[in-house]
Amino acid sequence: MPLRKEDDSGTNRDGSKSDEYCHFCFQNGVFMDEGISLDGKIEKVTDIAIKMDIPEHQARSMAETLLPSLKRWKK
Repeated sequence: MPLRKEDDSGTNRDGSKSDEYCHFCFQNGVFMDEGISLDGKIEKVTDIAIKMDIPEHQARSMAETLLPSLKRWKK
């Protein structure tokens, strides 16, 4: 999710706004779906995007491109 406005941002443990993760994924310094695999997260995000009327191939491509680049998934 793009972090276009302050309300889009998740929160760090100290209550400050995260500049890396959205409020759906990250609250109070904790991932809301802790333990999910990268493949599972790609499926989850793709399903959400489809419900937002984004074509499946476009949603999946965006998820497969963006998610692995986030600090959470880098090894």
